[in-house]
Amino acid sequence: MFKIFNKKLLAGILSIGLALSLVGCGGTSNEESGANSQGLEGDVIIDGSGTVYPLMAHIAEEYMTSVEPSVSVQVGRAGSSAGFKKFIPGELDFADASRQIKDSEVEDLKANGMEMGENVLEIKLAYDGLTIVINKENDWATEMTDEEIIKMFTSKAVKDDDKVLWSDIRSDWPQEEIKFYGPNENHGTYEFFYENILDKQDLVSTVNLQQEYSTLVDLVTQDKNAIAFFGFGYYVTNTDKLQAVKVDFGNGPVEPKLETIGEDLDYAGFTRLVYTYLNLDYAKEKPQVLDFAKFVVSPKGAAKLAGDNGFAPLPAAAYNEYTSILEGLQ
Repeated sequence: MFKIFNKKLLAGILSIGLALSLVGCGGTSNEESGANSQGLEGDVIIDGSGTVYPLMAHIAEEYMTSVEPSVSVQVGRAGSSAGFKKFIPGELDFADASRQIKDSEVEDLKANGMEMGENVLEIKLAYDGLTIVINKENDWATEMTDEEIIKMFTSKAVKDDDKVLWSDIRSDWPQEEIKFYGPNENHGTYEFFYENILDKQDLVSTVNLQQEYSTLVDLVTQDKNAIAFFGFGYYVTNTDKLQAVKVDFGNGPVEPKLETIGEDLDYAGFTRLVYTYLNLDYAKEKPQVLDFAKFVVSPKGAAKLAGDNGFAPLPAAAYNEYTSILEGLQ
């Protein structure tokens, strides 16, 4: 289901839910509204990653508030895989994803007469740090090695049954069962964790996978023995409820934060890119889609708003390259 952001609904919508509290940051005044308007109107339809949702929704709000008030940018959060399933047959202008498009999805695009680069533009939006979170009352597992995290989430510690105890990871930790949580298979975060972190090893059989990130936050908040994985943005907006595990990749524990998340930074081991995919044919046909795409990669778009939503921005040169590509469509 789409969460629709437009000028008339902003005030009410911004009070709802975790992600929308992020969306409310940094709007412009009514006096500034539409100051750069080209008189565009119509819809821009976006769906996909729940991780990317807060950032893209914030970008949409800024665009509708300060650039084109008559354009309705509709942002959904069905999950990366679900977004591609809508994008491939042409139901979306953009598909947000917290992982790169798969070869099988590229083949499905080809079957629908679309080629990457020719009909679809992959846009790298920002860096995200996959974050391991625990309950505030947990005072023993605040620091872990990446190997210990992989061990517990893949049942490598299990002895006689499916239950994994904290003491199975370190002998001086409590002899209590670990309660595992994470986003379900609709989400690119799950796929990134399973494929890149766990190297396609099966998750522990007792893991509880959920569609909504807000549900995961609640579950970890309510259980002292809970542990979960999701994007840094959902942690950073819930630091009053959760604590992040510092991860030792071999050179000492590293706290996930904007200063450490990046491909060449200390949290690189759990760093990933997040994306949006643009239907170039629609960008050529619909002026509002192309204009919004330009705003996404402009200095006022992802580059400016990434940090407000728990992402590390890319170098300016990366966004400038996308701007050149989009300018060439005109």
